[in-house]
Amino acid sequence: MDIIADTLDFQLYRDTAVAMGKFDGLHTGHRKLLDLVLGQRDRGLVPCVFTFDPSPAVFFGLSDGRELMTREEKRRAFREMGVKLLIEFPLTGESAAMEPEDFVRQVLAERMRTRYVAAGEDVSFGRGGAGDGTLLRRLGERWGYEMQTIEKLKYLGREVSSTYVRAQVEAGRMELAARLLGDFYTVGGRVCHGARLGHGLGMPTVNLLPPASKLLPPFGVYFSRVLYEGRRYAAISNVGCKPTVTDAGLAGVETYLYDFDREIYGEEIQVQLLSFHRPERRFPSVEALKRQLREDLEAGRAYRPEGKESSGSEPEK
Repeated sequence: MDIIADTLDFQLYRDTAVAMGKFDGLHTGHRKLLDLVLGQRDRGLVPCVFTFDPSPAVFFGLSDGRELMTREEKRRAFREMGVKLLIEFPLTGESAAMEPEDFVRQVLAERMRTRYVAAGEDVSFGRGGAGDGTLLRRLGERWGYEMQTIEKLKYLGREVSSTYVRAQVEAGRMELAARLLGDFYTVGGRVCHGARLGHGLGMPTVNLLPPASKLLPPFGVYFSRVLYEGRRYAAISNVGCKPTVTDAGLAGVETYLYDFDREIYGEEIQVQLLSFHRPERRFPSVEALKRQLREDLEAGRAYRPEGKESSGSEPEK
């Protein structure tokens, strides 16, 4: 997948099918949008995602800056889905002030050679967010592209949105978040060195330190699964600061993989948080912590996500 980022000055030389959106979390609505664009490959169009970076909510101070997916997580997901071109259009004072008609002509029509656009009903762009789906459809006749708007999907009577997903993650309702996302909520990154406290407790773990922009669920222990080198491993993860053994206050994801004994420092992994088990808390002693961890490990080994076996490893699907 090719990526165009950090520049307003670019030019494409092949006709494109474009999915426009914020794409925070890649929920089921986003996936439907991307399926439409990927289906345009049969017409010889290059499947392309167009998104603003940072998101309008972050740029205009309407968000706390924490997002469901980091930039790298989004890139990985788009690549795996089959997107061939990702445009992370810089949202600056200059680009935010573009008139909607100028944006369509200069960016979509001229620079991107757009022949097909798919967007949600709430798509907005240009000065003051004045550009919308109606304008996109009307200008498509002038600039030679087809416009398709998709209706909001609903789940449990509520529109599926990043806001809906965010509320579930913030509440630790990981099963509901997974249904909205079409996949488990994931924290990805390179395994980093921790304090090796897990080794000292006889339970070696791998550690991720996600950036502050990554939305984490409530601190606690989660039944989880690790994707690594094309396989998936049953696991159990602690999200939080480990108050019994450190006062550093850094929030991370520490994960124990069942039936796994390799050193993978520096390697890329994805930790899927399947279900909340218990809240993080401070224990009166390390021995009390060890007893609780042994109970957690047994509970994790018995956990069956979606009725499947949870121990051992299997090829990633």
